[in-house]
Amino acid sequence: MPKQPEPEQPGGAAPQAAALRLGVDRTSPVPLYFQLSQQLEAAIEQGRLAPGSLLGNEIELAARLGLSRPTVRQAIQSLVDKGLLVRRRGVGTQVLHSKVRRPLELSSLYDDLEAAGQRPTTRVLRNTVEPATARIAAALGVAEGADVRLVERLRYAHDEPMARLRNHLPVELLDCDTAQLESTGLYRMMRAVGITLHSARQSVGARAADAEEARLLGEAPGAPLLAMERTTFDDTGRAVEFGDHIYRASRYAFEFQLLVRP
Repeated sequence: MPKQPEPEQPGGAAPQAAALRLGVDRTSPVPLYFQLSQQLEAAIEQGRLAPGSLLGNEIELAARLGLSRPTVRQAIQSLVDKGLLVRRRGVGTQVLHSKVRRPLELSSLYDDLEAAGQRPTTRVLRNTVEPATARIAAALGVAEGADVRLVERLRYAHDEPMARLRNHLPVELLDCDTAQLESTGLYRMMRAVGITLHSARQSVGARAADAEEARLLGEAPGAPLLAMERTTFDDTGRAVEFGDHIYRASRYAFEFQLLVRP
């Protein structure tokens, strides 16, 4: 018989696993560790296990669910491998945060992270003027070799690196103050000076992290990255930025809504 979920207990600001309704179905062909890991992952994704929550003792969780300790350990390890949990010496197993799922629309990563309660912060790696390469010039509609602004940033969520953002802009477009770039998003800065973002041409792909990208993002060399290129236009049709961004695939995903063609 399936083990019945225990009644939910009152939770505080950082709910613990003990307050969750957990149970496994022993008649199911789905492995018990996978059933448990899926329930814990759903609780993290839905915010019922908040960042910083302690998962609790493996022995106590195993006894509560009537599972062996190796089964519980395997479930927890699968979430550690996904970057959702971390084992900290002297603290226990702690929730990091849920994977960021970003809608594929014309919005900034800063705004999306803030809306999701992910506490975005930024470190500016470069803020300089350089000559446009042929690729950048074609994207921005300027002459090859013309001066363009390069802004390269490392974006964090809950103090963990999420993405490296590299943007090229027409040099006269915006006063890119480094302190402001570290306190807000680039699109917010554009809107604040009256630039109306209208549309974008975007492509999304995947590749392996090189040594420098892995160092910046806290991944192993060769780890999978999501790669995005975007050229954004204002309401006059002018190209206002070309973005070349990489995201940790372990912590980030794009979401699509697909409609059936009539």
